[in-house]
Amino acid sequence: MNNNDIIPGFNDEKDDCLKIRLDNNIEISNSLVLYLNGYIDTYNSPFFQERVSFVIQNGYINLIFECSGLHYISSTGIGSFTAFLKQIKLQGGDMVLVNIQAKVYEVFQLLGFSQFFSIKDTMEDAVLYFREEHTTQNDLFPRIFACPVCSKKLKASKPGRFRCSECKTILIIDDTGQIFLGQ
Repeated sequence: MNNNDIIPGFNDEKDDCLKIRLDNNIEISNSLVLYLNGYIDTYNSPFFQERVSFVIQNGYINLIFECSGLHYISSTGIGSFTAFLKQIKLQGGDMVLVNIQAKVYEVFQLLGFSQFFSIKDTMEDAVLYFREEHTTQNDLFPRIFACPVCSKKLKASKPGRFRCSECKTILIIDDTGQIFLGQ
Protein backbone atom coordinates (compact mmCIF):
# COMPACT_ATOMS: atom_id res chain seq x y z
CA MET A 1 0.00 0.00 0.00
CA ASN A 2 1.21 3.47 -0.90
CA ASN A 3 1.51 6.20 1.77
CA ASN A 4 -0.78 8.43 -0.32
CA ASP A 5 -3.49 5.73 -0.14
CA ILE A 6 -3.49 6.14 3.64
CA ILE A 7 -3.03 9.92 3.80
CA PRO A 8 -3.46 11.71 0.46
CA GLY A 9 -0.54 14.03 -0.17
CA PHE A 10 1.79 12.42 2.36
CA ASN A 11 4.45 11.63 -0.25
CA ASP A 12 4.34 15.13 -1.76
CA GLU A 13 7.51 15.96 0.17
CA LYS A 14 10.48 13.63 0.45
CA ASP A 15 13.88 13.58 2.08
CA ASP A 16 16.83 11.51 0.88
CA CYS A 17 18.08 10.93 4.43
CA LEU A 18 14.82 9.79 6.04
CA LYS A 19 12.19 7.55 4.52
CA ILE A 20 8.82 7.20 6.26
CA ARG A 21 6.45 4.37 5.39
CA LEU A 22 2.92 4.37 6.80
CA ASP A 23 0.83 1.37 7.83
CA ASN A 24 -2.68 1.52 9.28
CA ASN A 25 -3.29 -2.22 9.52
CA ILE A 26 -3.49 -2.38 13.30
CA GLU A 27 -6.64 -2.67 15.37
CA ILE A 28 -6.34 0.49 17.47
CA SER A 29 -8.56 3.48 16.75
CA ASN A 30 -6.95 6.56 15.21
CA SER A 31 -3.63 4.71 14.99
CA LEU A 32 -0.83 4.56 12.49
CA VAL A 33 2.56 2.89 12.34
CA LEU A 34 5.38 5.03 10.95
CA TYR A 35 8.37 2.99 9.79
CA LEU A 36 11.46 5.21 9.96
CA ASN A 37 14.48 4.44 7.78
CA GLY A 38 17.58 6.64 7.78
CA TYR A 39 18.49 9.31 10.28
CA ILE A 40 17.06 12.43 11.90
CA ASP A 41 19.37 15.37 12.48
CA THR A 42 19.25 19.17 12.60
CA TYR A 43 18.96 19.44 8.82
CA ASN A 44 16.09 17.04 8.16
CA SER A 45 14.15 17.35 11.41
CA PRO A 46 11.93 20.09 9.88
CA PHE A 47 10.91 17.55 7.20
CA PHE A 48 10.27 14.93 9.90
CA GLN A 49 8.22 17.37 11.99
CA GLU A 50 6.20 18.46 8.97
CA ARG A 51 5.34 14.92 7.88
CA VAL A 52 4.36 13.70 11.36
CA SER A 53 2.36 16.86 12.03
CA PHE A 54 0.53 16.14 8.75
CA VAL A 55 -0.25 12.66 10.08
CA ILE A 56 -1.64 14.12 13.32
CA GLN A 57 -3.67 16.73 11.43
CA ASN A 58 -5.28 13.84 9.55
CA GLY A 59 -6.66 12.43 12.81
CA TYR A 60 -4.02 9.84 13.71
CA ILE A 61 -3.26 10.44 17.38
CA ASN A 62 -2.08 6.96 18.45
CA LEU A 63 1.29 6.60 16.79
CA ILE A 64 3.76 3.75 16.75
CA PHE A 65 7.21 4.69 15.45
CA GLU A 66 8.98 1.55 14.20
CA CYS A 67 12.64 2.55 14.56
CA SER A 68 14.65 -0.52 13.51
CA GLY A 69 15.77 1.38 10.39
CA LEU A 70 16.60 4.57 12.26
CA HIS A 71 20.41 4.66 12.39
CA TYR A 72 21.02 8.01 14.08
CA ILE A 73 19.10 10.71 15.91
CA SER A 74 20.30 14.08 17.14
CA SER A 75 18.96 16.06 20.07
CA THR A 76 16.89 18.03 17.56
CA GLY A 77 15.24 14.79 16.43
CA ILE A 78 14.43 13.87 20.02
CA GLY A 79 12.97 17.35 20.40
CA SER A 80 10.66 16.54 17.48
CA PHE A 81 9.43 13.39 19.24
CA THR A 82 8.82 15.46 22.38
CA ALA A 83 6.72 17.97 20.42
CA PHE A 84 4.66 15.15 18.86
CA LEU A 85 4.03 13.56 22.24
CA LYS A 86 2.80 16.83 23.70
CA GLN A 87 0.60 17.50 20.66
CA ILE A 88 -1.11 14.10 20.64
CA LYS A 89 -1.46 13.86 24.43
CA LEU A 90 -3.53 17.05 24.34
CA GLN A 91 -5.85 15.28 21.89
CA GLY A 92 -6.13 12.14 24.03
CA GLY A 93 -3.59 10.13 22.03
CA ASP A 94 -0.24 8.55 22.76
CA MET A 95 2.85 7.24 21.03
CA VAL A 96 5.25 4.35 21.33
CA LEU A 97 8.75 3.86 19.95
CA VAL A 98 9.53 0.28 18.89
CA ASN A 99 12.72 -1.59 17.96
CA ILE A 100 15.17 1.22 18.72
CA GLN A 101 18.75 0.37 17.81
CA ALA A 102 21.20 0.42 20.71
CA LYS A 103 23.16 3.47 19.48
CA VAL A 104 19.93 5.47 18.99
CA TYR A 105 18.60 4.40 22.39
CA GLU A 106 21.88 5.56 23.91
CA VAL A 107 21.18 9.12 22.68
CA PHE A 108 17.74 8.99 24.34
CA GLN A 109 19.43 7.82 27.57
CA LEU A 110 22.24 10.38 27.49
CA LEU A 111 19.75 13.21 27.06
CA GLY A 112 17.49 11.83 29.79
CA PHE A 113 14.54 10.99 27.53
CA SER A 114 14.51 7.19 27.72
CA GLN A 115 12.16 7.40 30.73
CA PHE A 116 9.98 10.05 29.10
CA PHE A 117 8.82 7.96 26.14
CA SER A 118 7.06 4.61 25.95
CA ILE A 119 9.69 2.38 24.38
CA LYS A 120 8.86 -1.22 23.52
CA ASP A 121 10.86 -4.11 22.08
CA THR A 122 8.24 -5.49 19.69
CA MET A 123 5.26 -4.33 17.68
CA GLU A 124 3.11 -6.75 19.69
CA ASP A 125 4.20 -5.00 22.92
CA ALA A 126 3.29 -1.62 21.41
CA VAL A 127 -0.18 -2.80 20.37
CA LEU A 128 -0.71 -4.33 23.81
CA TYR A 129 0.34 -1.04 25.42
CA PHE A 130 -2.37 0.83 23.50
CA ARG A 131 -5.00 -1.78 24.29
CA GLU A 132 -4.19 -1.67 28.01
CA GLU A 133 -4.06 2.14 28.12
CA HIS A 134 -7.45 2.55 26.47
CA THR A 135 -9.22 -0.08 28.58
CA THR A 136 -7.95 1.22 31.92
CA GLN A 137 -8.19 4.99 31.50
CA ASN A 138 -11.80 5.12 32.73
CA ASP A 139 -10.61 3.82 36.11
CA LEU A 140 -8.23 6.79 36.53
CA PHE A 141 -10.78 9.58 36.72
CA PRO A 142 -11.80 11.37 38.77
CA ARG A 143 -8.20 11.71 39.98
CA ILE A 144 -6.91 13.48 43.08
CA PHE A 145 -3.33 14.69 42.77
CA ALA A 146 -0.90 17.19 44.25
CA CYS A 147 0.17 20.21 42.23
CA PRO A 148 3.84 19.59 41.30
CA VAL A 149 4.66 23.25 42.06
CA CYS A 150 2.89 24.06 45.34
CA SER A 151 1.63 20.60 46.49
CA LYS A 152 -2.01 21.74 46.78
CA LYS A 153 -4.43 18.80 46.51
CA LEU A 154 -6.48 19.05 43.30
CA LYS A 155 -9.14 16.95 41.62
CA ALA A 156 -9.45 16.28 37.89
CA SER A 157 -12.65 14.73 36.58
CA LYS A 158 -11.12 14.01 33.14
CA PRO A 159 -7.90 14.47 31.14
CA GLY A 160 -7.13 18.01 29.99
CA ARG A 161 -5.67 21.38 30.96
CA PHE A 162 -6.15 22.75 34.47
CA ARG A 163 -5.00 25.70 36.52
CA CYS A 164 -3.93 25.16 40.11
CA SER A 165 -6.28 27.12 42.38
CA GLU A 166 -3.40 27.95 44.72
CA CYS A 167 -0.35 28.90 42.60
CA LYS A 168 -2.17 29.38 39.24
CA THR A 169 0.24 27.03 37.41
CA ILE A 170 -1.21 25.52 34.24
CA LEU A 171 -1.18 21.72 34.39
CA ILE A 172 -1.93 19.11 31.76
CA ILE A 173 -3.24 15.69 32.78
CA ASP A 174 -3.16 13.07 30.05
CA ASP A 175 -5.46 10.09 29.70
CA THR A 176 -3.00 7.91 31.60
CA GLY A 177 -3.15 10.24 34.62
CA GLN A 178 0.34 11.69 34.10
CA ILE A 179 0.73 15.34 35.05
CA PHE A 180 2.76 17.80 32.99
CA LEU A 181 3.44 21.51 33.39
CA GLY A 182 1.56 23.41 30.70
CA GLN A 183 2.21 26.67 28.90
